[in-house]
Formats: sequence, structure tokens, C-alpha cells
Amino acid sequence: MHYSPVLFIGIMAMNGITCKTAVIEASSTLSSRRRFLKNVAVGSLAVLGASSGVVSATVHHVYARPSAVPHKPPTRPRQSIYKELALHNPNTGESLKCVYYEDGRFITDALEAFNHLLRDYHSNTSHPIDPALLDQLHELKKVLPSSKPFHIISGYRSPDTNAYLRRQSYGVAKNSLHMQGRAIDIRLEGVSSCLIRDAAVALSRGGVGYYPDANFVHLDTGDIRVW
Repeated sequence: MHYSPVLFIGIMAMNGITCKTAVIEASSTLSSRRRFLKNVAVGSLAVLGASSGVVSATVHHVYARPSAVPHKPPTRPRQSIYKELALHNPNTGESLKCVYYEDGRFITDALEAFNHLLRDYHSNTSHPIDPALLDQLHELKKVLPSSKPFHIISGYRSPDTNAYLRRQSYGVAKNSLHMQGRAIDIRLEGVSSCLIRDAAVALSRGGVGYYPDANFVHLDTGDIRVW
């Protein structure tokens, strides 16, 4: 006769002595008693009966649960850290607004686009712009009360252009940082040059020059100084 695996536990109370009897009948398909016992889990025991006689209980099969998997909190989406800048060059009519820095690195294509926008429009030559200068503009824009782009009066200057401008104005330095892509002259629609100057000086990120007659502010990544 074929029996399904069932575990019966009989508990007998006789003369104050408790004895336990376990009878196990397993299917012939199980290769050994040990394998069968591994598949039987401790069940719930319902004790029925009176104060005397045989008390019987049935253990229901409860199969072992899989090994517990450590709980992992849900992954939060990583917040991207980026820097965006908007510039307008009235000398060429070109404008550019783009992210130039994201997740710890400068974006090469964006830097090249700013190099072109800030080129020497007199000779149509470009030069790498110092990324620290873009950062300076980015930080300055965050403290100014305007969402409009900076207007670029002068960005990169070739040595020839700088020499020409020097002959036209005493305010042009012989070894101007404009020739290294480390200086820029700006104004911002709706914001006075005086306010831009004060905000730039407070940032202490480099040189700040104030030209109220021409209505622009000079910024560079050289030593901290004001004129």
C-alpha cells in the first residue's frame, strides 16, 4: 500500500511519565529517511483530548522557505549635477545656451561651441577659453536678478587685435588676458554695470574691472584685483 509522507506524533501521559512516539511512513520514491526528514518542516501542533488517555496531534507539512535575501532599499535616481550658461555676442548676432559641465566633467563639444562664440570676430580666430572663466560667469549669473543671457563685448583677442585696440584706447593692457582666453567683457540687460561689478568683486574669483562710461564689466581668471 502507498502512503503519502505524514508525520504522527503521539503524546501519552501515564503515571506522570510522558513518552513520545514518532511513526514515519515515507513514499518509496524517497531514497532515504534523511532526505525525507529534510523535506519535512516543523508544523503547527493542535493538541486535542482530555486529561487522560491518548492525546493526538497532526503535524501539517510546511516546506522550508528559501534562504532569506538581504533587503535592499530601493535605488534612488541619481541627481545630475550640471552647469549651464547662456551668452549672446552682439558683434556677430550669435547666441548660445548649453550645459558645459555635468557629473564632474566638462563637456568637450560645449567648450568648443563657447570657444567659437567668444572668438576674435575681427580676425575670425578662435582660442580655447579657460573653463574657470565660464564657471565665474555661471556663479555670477546665479546672484544677479536677471534670466537674460550675458552680452559679450569682448572675448578672445588675437595679439594683432589687442595691439590695434591698445592704439585706440589707453585701457587695453599690453599683455591682456584676453589673448589667453582668460578674460571677458560683459554687460547684462536690465542690470546695471555697477551691480555686476559689486557681485563679481564679492565672488573673489579673479580680476574685476569696471568701465561705467562704456557700460561693461571686465572679468578674468588672473589674480584677485579690482580697478
